[in-house]
Amino acid sequence: MKSSNIGGQAVLEGVMMKHKDRYAVAVRKPDGEIEIDREDYRSIVGNYHSLLKIPFVRGIFQFIDSMVLGMRTLTWSAGFEEEEDILTEQEAGKKERADRIMNGIVMVVSFVLAIAIFMVLPYGISNLFRKVIPSYLVRIILEGVIRIAIFVAYIWLISRMEDIRRLYQYHGAEHKCINCIEHGLPLTVENVRVSSKEHKRCGTSFLMFVMIVGIVLLFFVKTESHILRVVIRIALLPIIAGISYEIIRVAGSSDHPVVNFLSKPGLMLQRLTTKEPDDSMIEVAIASVEAVFDWRAYLMENFPSGPADQEEKEKV
Repeated sequence: MKSSNIGGQAVLEGVMMKHKDRYAVAVRKPDGEIEIDREDYRSIVGNYHSLLKIPFVRGIFQFIDSMVLGMRTLTWSAGFEEEEDILTEQEAGKKERADRIMNGIVMVVSFVLAIAIFMVLPYGISNLFRKVIPSYLVRIILEGVIRIAIFVAYIWLISRMEDIRRLYQYHGAEHKCINCIEHGLPLTVENVRVSSKEHKRCGTSFLMFVMIVGIVLLFFVKTESHILRVVIRIALLPIIAGISYEIIRVAGSSDHPVVNFLSKPGLMLQRLTTKEPDDSMIEVAIASVEAVFDWRAYLMENFPSGPADQEEKEKV
């Protein structure tokens, strides 16, 4: 398997796919048609692109970029869920600015809540056991287990919602498309349908690695102050994200037994965050891929004797 370097995410009734500096969002509109929006994406690093090439540093900026782009594309897809009003150019500009401000507020609030629920709360719960469990290292492991348990419970609970279930189906369609071409198959509905809905380069696996790497790093940080312990946990997040990103990069292009073993927890968790899509969802995901990526050229280069090459020869 050779990585195609395509990434993406599910949006409301659609899929976003990104390749290099281009991304596309394909959405199934209420009338059944597929709407596609193609754009260039400018990273938060601006002209300092060299930062995106530095191991363990690039992961920090890639993570922030993915959050910004994810919020932007989700907002765009949500527009099709509302009744479309005819706006003047001035009104459209005001709405765009208001949406940008709201997105920023939502991101900040979401980040604060995530820190409180997934970082501070597990530490607080594990600290309640300090008289029963005097070992600091054991309590760190307990804290990590509690954090993972909260995360899995959260994902399971929201997966019970109908809208989230459809989002997870589009998530599955996204993975299936990437797996299809990375295993040398032409990007057709039939081939995508039988491809795996789990992928080692998924953001769900990234978050799982974040929690596991966090447990390991905290073994080397000791302080008696409870406030400093919380501050250190938050301060370590960029380092944890950078390390986890490098692990994901390796996992996405390697089938080594050790890499496969380390990827198993994330792949198991994806059973909750991905669902089997129907053919109409697969069509949307394919449209998103084809808007930013020449999968035929990729297959010809990496699988010269595979089905795609045979397909091209038959056309000649």
